[in-house]
Amino acid sequence: MATQAKWTKNKDQDGELLFEIDAATIKQGLDTAFKKVRKTLNVPGFRKGKVPRVMFDQMYGEEALYNDALNAVLPQAYSDAVAEAEIKPVDQPQISVESMEKDQPWQIKATVAVEPEVKLGDYKDLEVKKQDSSVSDADVDAEIEKLQKQQAELVLKEDGKSEAGDTVVIDYKGSVDGETFDGGSAENYSLELGSNSFIPGFEDQLIGHQSGDDVEVKVTFPKDYQAKELAGKEALFETKIHEIKTKELPELDDDFAKDVDEDVDTLAELKEKTKKSLEKQKQQAAEDAVENEAIQKAVDNASFEKLPQAMLDSDIQSQIDQYLGNLQRQGIDPKMYFQITGTTEADLKKQFSEGAENRVKTSLLLEAIVKAEDIKVTPEQREAEVQQLSEEYGMEPKAVQQALSDEMLDHDIAVKAAIDLITDSAVQK
Repeated sequence: MATQAKWTKNKDQDGELLFEIDAATIKQGLDTAFKKVRKTLNVPGFRKGKVPRVMFDQMYGEEALYNDALNAVLPQAYSDAVAEAEIKPVDQPQISVESMEKDQPWQIKATVAVEPEVKLGDYKDLEVKKQDSSVSDADVDAEIEKLQKQQAELVLKEDGKSEAGDTVVIDYKGSVDGETFDGGSAENYSLELGSNSFIPGFEDQLIGHQSGDDVEVKVTFPKDYQAKELAGKEALFETKIHEIKTKELPELDDDFAKDVDEDVDTLAELKEKTKKSLEKQKQQAAEDAVENEAIQKAVDNASFEKLPQAMLDSDIQSQIDQYLGNLQRQGIDPKMYFQITGTTEADLKKQFSEGAENRVKTSLLLEAIVKAEDIKVTPEQREAEVQQLSEEYGMEPKAVQQALSDEMLDHDIAVKAAIDLITDSAVQK
């Protein structure tokens, strides 16, 4: 049992935690260490693993067990010292031994970064921008138009020139300084003009041509192009247009409505259903906007001590793990993702580094509000949270309870309550 823990904070967010390991705990550690080492000892006159403790101490000295004993008892001793000092470490400690004298408590020093303090500012009744969640007829018409375009059919354009929105079937062969390059050629490739799926300028140069035309397309690869050997270089693509196809939109009538949604019979029903869906989306978007603005204002109103780098690094890694985990659940292997996108994990780290400070501050703020408001979680709330999670992820409630401890559930529920406190009191103006 760690006793007499003393915490001394440095100018930043790290500090030194001095604590003792008492005699009883040391004895337990020595016993554990001896049982471990005895299995490997070969001493004349004794079977392997049967050397008495007294004989070992006479031959090697009790001190020979100290390092193993410390390793055995240190985790719990450190945990007890942290609890006694009432600190929240955010990184692994650097442990150093101050003294390990025989028949005396062991003196240990842990250098560790801790969670910074937060001084709350205003977080209730915050003014936020008024959100409009109404849905107009124009909004509905625009959504119906999207559905119409999705149902469009490509038909061969017998006469006329290619236009933006048309799809051309082409052969192309690219070269830089007269030399072809990997991935620079294809046959019978379908390309929608205006989709911006090719190098900037490529698609534009295919507009205004007819089937059978040969076109020399000249473009410059972007300076940040993923293939470094091509970045910033001028390229020539010898292109042959085989076919031009144009989109033929279906009539907006009851048949169209039934094709789009089998649960409706008329176009009027489809529009009404679309309106309700848009209203739900806009209402959710409005609530999210209010929540985000209110929380950000609460963060801006608060004062934070310097954030330990360990907290920022932990947040960044958590974001990366979550992102790659979502890809894997969609059947996309991280290695494949990096290969396709031409990026690396270092690029992801840079991407998620940008918002790390604000994310960490937001987390600290919400936890500070939970403490300031003395938010408690009832068994009923915990049960409801388990039920909601089980439905959301298609798991049995027991499986959710096994995956998440009561402490984790209570933390998430309390943080949600803090978010509701900020958001519900926000005033839209």
